[in-house]
Amino acid sequence: MFSVINLMVRRDILLAVRRPQDVMTSLFFFIIVVSLFPLGVSPEMEVLRSIGPGVIWVAALLATMLSLGRLFSDDYQDGTLEQLILSPQPLALVVLSKVAAHWLLTGLPLVILTPLLGLLLGLNGDEIQILTLTLLLGTPVLILIGSIGAALTLGVRGGGVLISLLILPLFVPVLIFGTGAVSSMNAGLGVEAHFSLLGAFLVLSLLLTPWASAAALKISME
Repeated sequence: MFSVINLMVRRDILLAVRRPQDVMTSLFFFIIVVSLFPLGVSPEMEVLRSIGPGVIWVAALLATMLSLGRLFSDDYQDGTLEQLILSPQPLALVVLSKVAAHWLLTGLPLVILTPLLGLLLGLNGDEIQILTLTLLLGTPVLILIGSIGAALTLGVRGGGVLISLLILPLFVPVLIFGTGAVSSMNAGLGVEAHFSLLGAFLVLSLLLTPWASAAALKISME
């Protein structure tokens, strides 16, 4: 099982390296959205600090949604996806491998950039640390849930809009608990509950969404 995951992840990363513009689009979008808020809202650090966690989380969510359209589309267009469905490996394992590669290429860079953008918005060290950890737990959940929408809209015209309509409501709990952790810390409350819920979302997503995405892929390919 691990050899299959390793081969699939390495393959997707190698293909992405050959087309870096696909990966850089989401990263530049994330940076631009966060950077525009000081210009559009207020340059005051206190104002930026109060809205900073929400701004970074919303920007990360939108950047993740922007990248979901290519999760399965390239393999669908060149016929690789059909061969993967016919292969002896469980399709859910293939989906999990592609999600892992996608997170390494898009989700992890967002997490790495978060401390720098947090400094831009005036967040202190503790706030940046909590925010980074929530994104580390939350971005895989966003991609796992988004894989269902990407599979359902595969090959459909205007699939990007449909993905947003399908999965955006499912992102709301992750967004609430991700941003709420920093607010709870500033209010003197514990953040353990927020991290526990984000961890629970991650475990449930790992257990359920690969199978749901695999079933959706089979439906889309029929």
